[in-house]
Amino acid sequence: MERHLLPEEIDLLLDGEVGFGTPPLKAHVRSCAVCSEELKGARALVRQLEHLPLIAPSPLFAVRVMERVQLFVPWHVTLFDSVRGLIPQSRALRFAAAGMFASIAIVLTVVSAWVFTRIDAVMFTADLVLERIRNAALGALGSGISALFGEAARPLLAGGAMGLALAALLLVVTSAAAAMMIRVAAVRARRR
Repeated sequence: MERHLLPEEIDLLLDGEVGFGTPPLKAHVRSCAVCSEELKGARALVRQLEHLPLIAPSPLFAVRVMERVQLFVPWHVTLFDSVRGLIPQSRALRFAAAGMFASIAIVLTVVSAWVFTRIDAVMFTADLVLERIRNAALGALGSGISALFGEAARPLLAGGAMGLALAALLLVVTSAAAAMMIRVAAVRARRR
């Protein structure tokens, strides 16, 4: 070996490692005075470190270290822990909760069975509710547009949903044009 030992190689000799790589290192230490002195100095340092008194860490050291460690917890473990926290601890409350959940499950099963046997009534009711929601939303939008634009918006609102869409499009285009004009004016003012 034509070079001196690296610190990692000296550490291997200090730790007493045995393997196929250590005999060449030991042979080099016997033949090289510099490496031999460095190994003796490292051994003396290790002996001095071994005689130092052991200092116990603070009682909260582990807590502070673990606060900084980011642990990966799988989603199913997190879900299970969350659900376990919701389960009552006393036996009587667990039976009460189980009874409550069983009754909810039975009611939902009966309602689901009724819904699937009378799907035509459900579709009719859903259609009716959606139509009323759509009419209420269009009425609110029409009131808002007529409040913004006054009597000028009446012809657009008379067109129904298409008129409302046209009015909304005009509002967006007008707002975008106004924003562009303000930007152009600001750029021209900066250039002066």
